Amino acid sequence: MATTIEVSPRAGRRLGVVFLLAVIAATASCGFRTIDTGHVGVTTLFGKLTGEQLPEGLHVVNPLKRVAEMSIRTQEIKEHADVPSSEGLIIGLETSLLYRLEPDRAAEVFQKIGPRYAEIVVIPNLRSVMRAVTAAHTANALYSEGREQVAQQMLAQLKKILETRGVTVENVLLRDIKLPDTLRTAIEAKQQADQQSQQMQFVLQRERQEADRKRIEAQGVADFQRIVSTGISDQLLQWKGIEATEKLVNSPNSKVVVIGNPKNGLPLILGQ
Repeated sequence: MATTIEVSPRAGRRLGVVFLLAVIAATASCGFRTIDTGHVGVTTLFGKLTGEQLPEGLHVVNPLKRVAEMSIRTQEIKEHADVPSSEGLIIGLETSLLYRLEPDRAAEVFQKIGPRYAEIVVIPNLRSVMRAVTAAHTANALYSEGREQVAQQMLAQLKKILETRGVTVENVLLRDIKLPDTLRTAIEAKQQADQQSQQMQFVLQRERQEADRKRIEAQGVADFQRIVSTGISDQLLQWKGIEATEKLVNSPNSKVVVIGNPKNGLPLILGQ
């Protein structure tokens, strides 16, 4: 037998008011949305972009709209790949890509690519550029002086590709390059030989400079002796001998002075 519950009109009005207040409270709570720091909010209404982007902070939003947050912070992708060199050698390359989403184009990226744009666009292009750039360089260049040039070429190509899609590329860093052991040993031996050759060239240059210095010094001594020997004559020697004899004769000290033979006339002191 069915039981009938009678509700008075007054109680019904109270239930209606409580229900209405609950709906209003739920609606009001759904109308506020906070966007985290370093993010933007992309709004859609019934699956369609509204064209409205919400910056970080608190916002009043239509409860029927959905808000998707997308980060605009600098992010890093670390990628390891086996890439070819221009000789056809396979090299292990570890790379870091620094990138960020352009805030003004967040809605466009969300619509055309989606929130997983890094997996769909950034990573595949990074892998492709890594292989294309390294294939134009020798293994020796990748391991030594051409490393920075390779990184700059990757950066330029990725900027050209990704910035048209709303992604700003900040930098490309080559973290590690692994060559085959035999090739790495050969390159290191060649670099060591080059350093030794440069050191030997420095030593030889220094020895040449020292030899030139000694040659110039010897030439100066020879020139001096030639000038002196040319300027000394028998008449000069005789005159100097006469001057020395006069000084000895005029000296107050006792002495015995013997004049030399007429060939030179130089004084000889026999005693004092």
